[in-house]
Amino acid sequence: MSYLSDVIGTLFNPRSVVGAAFLGLLVFGIASVVVISIRGAARRMRPHLSDVTALQFVSAFAQLLTYLIGFVLYAHLIPELRALGTALLTGVSVVSVVVGLAAQATLGNLIAGFSLVLYKQVRVGDTIRLNTPLGAMTAKVETISLGFTVLLDEERHQVIVPNSVMMTSTIVRVGPPPT
Repeated sequence: MSYLSDVIGTLFNPRSVVGAAFLGLLVFGIASVVVISIRGAARRMRPHLSDVTALQFVSAFAQLLTYLIGFVLYAHLIPELRALGTALLTGVSVVSVVVGLAAQATLGNLIAGFSLVLYKQVRVGDTIRLNTPLGAMTAKVETISLGFTVLLDEERHQVIVPNSVMMTSTIVRVGPPPT
């Protein structure tokens, strides 16, 4: 019994090389199970969505975040890496503020894209009337991506509209898509 408790104690001792390696494998294994679950959930949701762009983005982001959280937790478990974990958390906080300020327009389009997809104000295939700098225009919604909505006007020209503009504009849904 003493030998078994010594082995278990060594495996879970973050100060030993064997313990640190075992805990690293354990954290990586748990993170991998969570990532596989995220992928499976995304795959099950895919047939129920008309536009899977947001699903793909959220799934990839959640997977990356899972591994990042796992690494930071592992760094906090190992005393020699604790300072690195704290520095990583601080660095991520600072970087997120800098990136947020630098990419306000892009992030605004991204959030607006999520809103368009989730609230379904317009759907792919809808014919809408939208005010533009050149006047009112009627067009068919061809694609709603995370940053932009692609419209096809009556002359079959693609009109690319930032999602933030789509969210702040008054849109009139005028009927089924033109044939």
